[in-house]
Amino acid sequence: MQAFRKAVEAGDHTAIEALLAENVVFTSPVVFRPYTGKATTAAILRGVTRVFEDFRYVREINDAGGRDSALVFAARVGDREISGCDFLHLDEDGLIDEFTVMVRPLSAAQALAAAMGAQWERITEEAAGE
Repeated sequence: MQAFRKAVEAGDHTAIEALLAENVVFTSPVVFRPYTGKATTAAILRGVTRVFEDFRYVREINDAGGRDSALVFAARVGDREISGCDFLHLDEDGLIDEFTVMVRPLSAAQALAAAMGAQWERITEEAAGE
């Protein structure tokens, strides 16, 4: 999804949030249960931008129907190189209603989990609008 990719690459959190459906389901690579809702997903994505360093998308794959995209990325979390993929599904209105992230290798996923855990209080406050 080109609009999402451009918003992420520009660091435009307002545009990112505008592309999320109210009932978006975010599936994290490091947490068992998915998160539901626009405010929570937007707060998580802001937290990720504080954790990832040298983030860049390296490839985009789209289905012919235009509702499913895979955005392959590379970044660092501390001293760990991480690679991953954002899987996006669009609803009938063209908004992201499913957002799944997968990352590798395990050591980088563990570093991501620890770094996001350290952000969690702030993420929760942002999601609540505080």
